[in-house]
Amino acid sequence: MKNFQNYWYVAITYRKERMIKEELDKMNIKNFVPFREIMVERNGKKIKLTKLVIPGYVFIYTDRHHSIELTQKLNFSMRYLKEPHTYKPVTVPEKQMQDFMYLLTFPEEQTELVSCKLKRGDKVRIIKGDFAGIEGELIRMRGHKRVVVRLENVAALATTYIPASFLERIETPEHQQAQEQQQTP
Repeated sequence: MKNFQNYWYVAITYRKERMIKEELDKMNIKNFVPFREIMVERNGKKIKLTKLVIPGYVFIYTDRHHSIELTQKLNFSMRYLKEPHTYKPVTVPEKQMQDFMYLLTFPEEQTELVSCKLKRGDKVRIIKGDFAGIEGELIRMRGHKRVVVRLENVAALATTYIPASFLERIETPEHQQAQEQQQTP
């Protein structure tokens, strides 16, 4: 039985992000290339540019079978990011991808691309402010609480300072198990 469920696959490209996006758009295949609008000054004039935030990556929403066909159809240097131990293609859950895309709509002053090699913290949900509804990991960066949305083995995006009163912990099975063990005499 074939699995036709769609996932966000992470394609690695070689400076072909815009061309691959154009081809996927022509094929009506949902995709995301992490661009961000920035303002720069040139010759005394401010102009708006589109900056590639994570060079070399295109996120493609499709099923497993179609993802394989795409690498053959597109005739570009493109392959899928693989899990380090299983060598299965990396997929990103829908909620995580939506949160990541939403954070990229904010200016660079409010969100910052950070290293994926951060120490994992508590899973939290932001309940107030501009970022309400975003779920991620609570970290401390430059002395401030921030929430990181991590696309495993790909990238991580951190918010600006988030007050503790704007956060609620998301109970994970591991956290619940640890609490139960503490309560057992």
